[in-house]
Amino acid sequence: MNFKHLLKRFLIWRIRHISDRSFVLILSVFVGISAGLVAVIIKNSVHFIQYLLKDWISSEVESLLYIFYPLVGISLAVLFARYIIRQHVGHGIPTVLFSISKTKGRIRQHNMFSSIVSSALTVGFGGSVGLEGPTVATGAAFGSNIGRMFHLNYKQIILLLGAACTGAMAAIFKAPVAAIVFALEVIMLDLTMVSLIPLLLASVSAILTSYLFLGQNVLYPVDISAAFQIREVPLFIILGVLSGLLSVYFTKMYMYVGRVFALIKTRGGKLVAGGLVLGLLIFLIPSLYGEGYEVINSALSGNADYLFEGTIYSSLSNNFWAIIIVFVVVLLAKVVATSATFSAGGVGGIFAPSLFLGSNLGMMFAFVANQLGYGVSVTNFALVGMAGAIAGIIHAPLTSIFLIAEITGGYQLFIPLMIVSTISYVTVKLFSKNSVYTIQLAKRGHLITHHKDKAVLSMLHVDELVETNFKKLHEDDKLQDIVHAVSSSKRNIFPVLDAENTLVGIVVLDDIRDILFKPELYEQISVRELMISPTPYLVSLDDNMEHVAEKFQQTGNFNLPVVDHGKYVGFVSRAKVFSHYRRMLKRFSDD
Repeated sequence: MNFKHLLKRFLIWRIRHISDRSFVLILSVFVGISAGLVAVIIKNSVHFIQYLLKDWISSEVESLLYIFYPLVGISLAVLFARYIIRQHVGHGIPTVLFSISKTKGRIRQHNMFSSIVSSALTVGFGGSVGLEGPTVATGAAFGSNIGRMFHLNYKQIILLLGAACTGAMAAIFKAPVAAIVFALEVIMLDLTMVSLIPLLLASVSAILTSYLFLGQNVLYPVDISAAFQIREVPLFIILGVLSGLLSVYFTKMYMYVGRVFALIKTRGGKLVAGGLVLGLLIFLIPSLYGEGYEVINSALSGNADYLFEGTIYSSLSNNFWAIIIVFVVVLLAKVVATSATFSAGGVGGIFAPSLFLGSNLGMMFAFVANQLGYGVSVTNFALVGMAGAIAGIIHAPLTSIFLIAEITGGYQLFIPLMIVSTISYVTVKLFSKNSVYTIQLAKRGHLITHHKDKAVLSMLHVDELVETNFKKLHEDDKLQDIVHAVSSSKRNIFPVLDAENTLVGIVVLDDIRDILFKPELYEQISVRELMISPTPYLVSLDDNMEHVAEKFQQTGNFNLPVVDHGKYVGFVSRAKVFSHYRRMLKRFSDD
C-alpha cells in the first residue's frame, strides 16, 4: 500500500470525523513544531560552521582568512542552488509575500530545506546577514506544502502559511507575542479573531520546541538598572529621528548596491565582486562578521571594545572621537556589507542586521549624550535603538516594540520603545513608502497590502477572467459583415484582427448604429474605416488586477481587450471582475 493510497484513505476519514476548523488547528501545531525544529537546525548549523572556521586557528591567521571566508561561503550557497536543487532559493520574507500575492500561497518543496543549507553556508562563513528570514521562509514552505498535501483551500493554506511564519519567528527569537504581531503586521492580509487561534497554537508549539533544544533564556539578556526618566523623552525623540534616517539610508543603499551589481552580467562576476567586497570590509571591521550576535550583546552591556578588537587601528580605542568615527563607519559599512552579501548570491535575513545597526546607533548616541553631560544609560539606549531600526527598516513599529521587549527582557522600557519606534516609522515613511522587504515587489506590482480591496484584487488574475465569445472581424471586411456579426452576437463590441491574429482595432456597435440599416452602404464602407484604435484600452495577460481596475476607471469602458504578446486573446468585462471580486472577498473574509 503506497503513500498516496494511505493519504487518500486518511483524507476520506478526516472529512467524516474532523471538521475543517479543527483540522487546521491540529495542523497549526504540527507546523509550529516544524518551524521550531527549523530554527534549531539552522542555528546549530551556523554555530558548527563557525566553530570549524574560527576556533582552531590563531587570531592572526583568522583575520587574513576573513577576506576569503565570505567568498567561499556564498560560492558554496550559489553552487548548491545552481547544481543541487537547480532552482532559485529566494530571500526569506519577500518570498513569502510573493507567494501570497502571486502563487496562491504555493511555495516550492525545495524551500523546506534549501534556505537552511544556503543561509547556514552564507552566515557561517561570515555573510553579514541574519537567519530569521530563511527560518520564516522555510517554516512557510512547510505550512504551504502541508496545506497542499491535505488539499486545503486557499484561505486555509494562507492561514497555515501565516501560522508557520509565526512559529518560525517565535522559535528563532524566542518571542511568541512579537511573532504573532509580526504575522499580523508584516505577513498576513487580514484576520478575524477566530483566525488568530492557529497563530497562537503555532507560536506556542514552536517556542516550546525551541526551549527544548535551545533553552529558555532570552536571546539578548540585559540588566536594566536605570529606570526610564521623563527628562530623557527629547533624547528618545532624537534617537527615533536618527533611527528613521538610518533606515532610509539602509533602503536606499540596499537598492543602489543591487543596481550596481545588476551591471555585472555574469553570476560569477557578481559572486567574486560581492565576496571580495564583503571579505575586505570584514577584514577591516571584524565586527561585521556573520549575524553579529556577540556584537549586539556587547553593545547592550555598554562595552565598545568590539569596535577595535583585531583591527589595524586598535591603538585608538581610548580616544572618544575615534570611537565615534568608528561607530559611524561601522553603521555605514554594515549596510554595504549586508547589501553585498545579498547581491553576491548569499541567502539570509534583514532582522539581524537591523538589530546590529540599532544597537550600535543607540550606543553611539548614548556615548555622545553622556559626553555632553546627560548621564543616560548606554544599555537602555542601545536596546531602544534596536526597536527604532526594526520599525524603520522593516516598517513594523508594533513588531519592533514587542520583539525588543521579549528578546531582551526589557519590558520596563515600553514607553521609550513606543516613542522611538513610532518616530522612526513616521520619519522613514516621509522618504520611503515601502520597506526593504516590499520595495522590489511593489515595483513589479507583486505586493499585497493590508488594504483589503487591493489585497483581494491582487488575488484575481486576468487569464481567469478572459471572455472569448466575441465575433471577430478582419480589416478588409465590409459593413455587411458587421451586420451579420451583430445579428448573431449578444455583444456590442467586435475585435478586428489581421492575418496574424494581432488586434488592430475595435468596432463599437454604438458608433455605427446610424448606418446599420442603410443597405446601400454595406459594400462601400470597410471595417478599417469604422474601427477605433485599441491601444488606450489594451490590457495584457501579465497585468495585475489593480492595473486593470485603474484602466476601467480611466476609460469608463465596460469591456477591455486582452492581448498576449500583441496577439488577441479576448475581453475582460467590468461585470465579471466585480463578480469574481465579490466571490473572492467572501471567500477571503468568511470564517
